[in-house]
Amino acid sequence: MSSEHDHHNHDEELTVSLGGDIDLDVLEDVALGAEVSVPAAMLKNIAERRARLEKLLDSGKTMYGINTGFGHLASCKISRENLKALQVNLIRSHACGVGEPMSPEEVRALMFARVYELARGFSGVRPVVVETLVAMLNKNVIPYIPRKGSVGASGDLAPSAHMALVMIGEGMACIGGDEGDYEWKAGAEIMKEAGIAPIELAEKEGLALINGTQAMKAVGGLALQAAMNLAVNSITIGAMTAEALKGTPVAFDKRIHDLKPHEGQKFTAEMLRDLLTDSEIRKSHAENDDRVQDPYCLRCMPQAVGAVLDALSNSMETFETELQSVTDNPLIVDSEDVEDGVDVLSGGNFHGQPLSFAADFAGIALTALGNMSERRISQMVSNFKILPPFLARNPGLESGFMIAHVTAAALCNENKVLSHPASADSVPTSANQEDFVSMGMNAANKLVEIVKNTARILAIEALAAAEGMEYHRPLKSSRQLEKALSFIREIAPAVKGDDVFSTKIENLSMYLADFELDEL
Repeated sequence: MSSEHDHHNHDEELTVSLGGDIDLDVLEDVALGAEVSVPAAMLKNIAERRARLEKLLDSGKTMYGINTGFGHLASCKISRENLKALQVNLIRSHACGVGEPMSPEEVRALMFARVYELARGFSGVRPVVVETLVAMLNKNVIPYIPRKGSVGASGDLAPSAHMALVMIGEGMACIGGDEGDYEWKAGAEIMKEAGIAPIELAEKEGLALINGTQAMKAVGGLALQAAMNLAVNSITIGAMTAEALKGTPVAFDKRIHDLKPHEGQKFTAEMLRDLLTDSEIRKSHAENDDRVQDPYCLRCMPQAVGAVLDALSNSMETFETELQSVTDNPLIVDSEDVEDGVDVLSGGNFHGQPLSFAADFAGIALTALGNMSERRISQMVSNFKILPPFLARNPGLESGFMIAHVTAAALCNENKVLSHPASADSVPTSANQEDFVSMGMNAANKLVEIVKNTARILAIEALAAAEGMEYHRPLKSSRQLEKALSFIREIAPAVKGDDVFSTKIENLSMYLADFELDEL
């Protein structure tokens, strides 16, 4: 909610330090182009930790992923002369992602999530690995990363391997720019254009680049930011619909919600009260309206939308905890037994179960948000006593919003299919060594699609509500809702008869996902 998450102005030039705390706002800043810096003290710490790891290597101690094979092959010790080849082989063999590529913003978020962890010093990489990733971000080098192929445990291996390929001068990449204004080329060529030298991976570094939850953090985290914008915007749009239908604000009375004080519910009710204050439309029917209660999709907005806000807030908290976490394996930590030594600990911080649940819960909540919006659209196109049939200006000759509502229904159905939880499934892999996996990347990818669909549903409602409010002219709504109406009309000007809705829906949906209407 806007009361809890500050939104940065992405037009400002920003630099994010790897030495600071990060949250979803910072992740979004970097995704949208903010530069990244790494403090000298961090580079010194990384170098010192690496030197301590190399002492262990010199001792001949067996350490998973550093001088052994991977997964079920962990019992296979690799000779010292083959350790660098082991890392390159790891990257090439794991780069088996398929499907559409992640967006440039998602790729930048993935790279930032990974380098933020590596800079903490618990992965045992050399400073050059961190410096190369930072340079790629600051030169806007975008590796080609297919979005499918991760099961969300042992890390997001396949997506991250495609990132690492470009770092070693292989794979495909582009120099990021405006949407559609980039060209995929060989990774070596793009790195040369950017003036960045590919790196030769040393022991542990290939594994450190691909282990962890960075892909699902990036994809799911950015989708959650958009989801919260949509949820808050649905309150403004719902208030516009209430005006179009000449609904009553009685159900938003503070005394009702003090008796059921969920945070999201209180926030929604307060916002609705503010949005509907001093409305000429409301005053015109307040005294002679014989309706006692509005339908649930209007009357229960605080309870229902508030629950969505609470679910999204909980998911965001989980993602932000994960952003602050180190999700590599094995981890290079200070030794409890040897002064200035390190221990190499094998664990499971790469497992994406918290994110998988959080993305699935968010998808379910957002699906419900879209369902509510569709019900409000339905009320506007079928309440012939208050509004013209289908909001058409010349019913019969014109169909108005009849089929726009059908589109919303189709999108709701798709969301219901997509909201089946990925986290409810696990397919064992790696000869049953990795026998329970999170499917967190699938949950994140599904959330992206649910966000897009819900944005379109809300765009249809916003267009219909705008038409409904204008039907009551010369009466005006509140100052806030008139401002929202003006913004909608900038994107989709009013027309006198039937018109093509498709482009208007798509254009408005992008704004609704990117910004909160009450901040424009």
